Amino acid sequence: METIFALSSGAGVAGVAVVRLSGDRAFACLEALTGKPLPPVRKAAVRLLKDPENGARLDQALVLTFEGPASFTGEDVVELHLHGGRAVVAGVLDALAAMDGLRVAEPGEFSRRAFEHGKLDLTEAEGLNDLIHAQTAAQREQALRQMDGALKDLYEDWRGRLVAHLAHLEADIDFPDEDLPEGVAGAVRPQILRLRDDIAQYLVDGRRGEALREGYRIVILGEPNAGKSTLLNALARSDVAIVSDEAGTTRDSIEVQLDLAGFPVRLIDTAGVREGGGAIEQEGIRRALKKAGEADLKLILVRADDWPAIPATLKDWVDERAFIVITQTDRVSMFHVKHEDVPVGVAGFAAVSAKADHGLDELFDHLTDTVRDAMGPREVPSLTRVRHRRALEEAVEHLMRFDQNAGIDAVLAAEDVRMAARALGRITGRVGVEDVLDVVFSDFCIGK
Repeated sequence: METIFALSSGAGVAGVAVVRLSGDRAFACLEALTGKPLPPVRKAAVRLLKDPENGARLDQALVLTFEGPASFTGEDVVELHLHGGRAVVAGVLDALAAMDGLRVAEPGEFSRRAFEHGKLDLTEAEGLNDLIHAQTAAQREQALRQMDGALKDLYEDWRGRLVAHLAHLEADIDFPDEDLPEGVAGAVRPQILRLRDDIAQYLVDGRRGEALREGYRIVILGEPNAGKSTLLNALARSDVAIVSDEAGTTRDSIEVQLDLAGFPVRLIDTAGVREGGGAIEQEGIRRALKKAGEADLKLILVRADDWPAIPATLKDWVDERAFIVITQTDRVSMFHVKHEDVPVGVAGFAAVSAKADHGLDELFDHLTDTVRDAMGPREVPSLTRVRHRRALEEAVEHLMRFDQNAGIDAVLAAEDVRMAARALGRITGRVGVEDVLDVVFSDFCIGK
């Protein structure tokens, strides 16, 4: 396997830049750069780095060696801690590129080698990538939990139990004339079905972990001039959207990233929803409704002078994922919301006036509580990716078929359990993962 190298720290000027090498020639390359014997493994040493081709000085660097398999990738690894100037980094990378047997690493290739050498399973590798990209405290905590093996332990426990049950099923098939306990297959059937139900219940999570990774989607929906852009600016505490009395000012979605109590939120302003309008405005409305359909929460805006009537164009969107926001309350004297006027089953309601700075703090608190309830930690680790969900759904489908075949065709029933175990194994990388490796590691940084 070729020796790879890459800048593992961020690009640009910095106090320290880290270049990493991994592979059989990593140690020889360090000796070529320093002209000295290797320092003791895992002991930092200061070395003058020179270009092996022309002897030009490159940097006075801190170097470390990690001998495989006791390294991140499971191979011999070298780290060069350089001064972070562009000329220094470029000089070292150019010198490495000129050496025989070395090449620049592909995105995620260090982590992929760690997986291939058994240092990480796929869920731990994904957790590592999530940790690198974490922007909020909750994302960081979820990533650390996954990187520590919480998801791996859960999925491998389920898989291990299925494999154990499969052994009993196959014993009845392979040794029908042996003196095996009567009804072995019948005894494990209830246990398999309980496990199926556990997995099915685990899937009913409201996309908790996925929403935490990607951001909880809150879409602002309302008629033109209902105050959508004004509310977006007020919640974002920044003028990110154009505010105008002219209907149809917002023609496309505007998205703002928020951090609510450590949880990532994607706040999305949309075009005003109404009947009529030109072709461009109608396309904006179509996109607005598409965003509403994908939202975790919809802020449905109704002007105070229209309340309690909800516009006909918005009534179909009032459900358990809708939060009613009554806007422009400064235009109605002594405005008051009667609870009986609030639609039953909605996520909540608030009355605000951005102009008078009224009710915004309460709305912000309501949204924070809603997001915290939706994405807060729970005892069982949340699944974090669509590929996990699909594999678990596939496992449940196979176990549903097992229930249908058990007692009718023992061979088919055992095959259903085997396929369910394989589906679980693909999540962690136990079985059949070649077709997903490129997908898993493609969004990693180069150098990780």
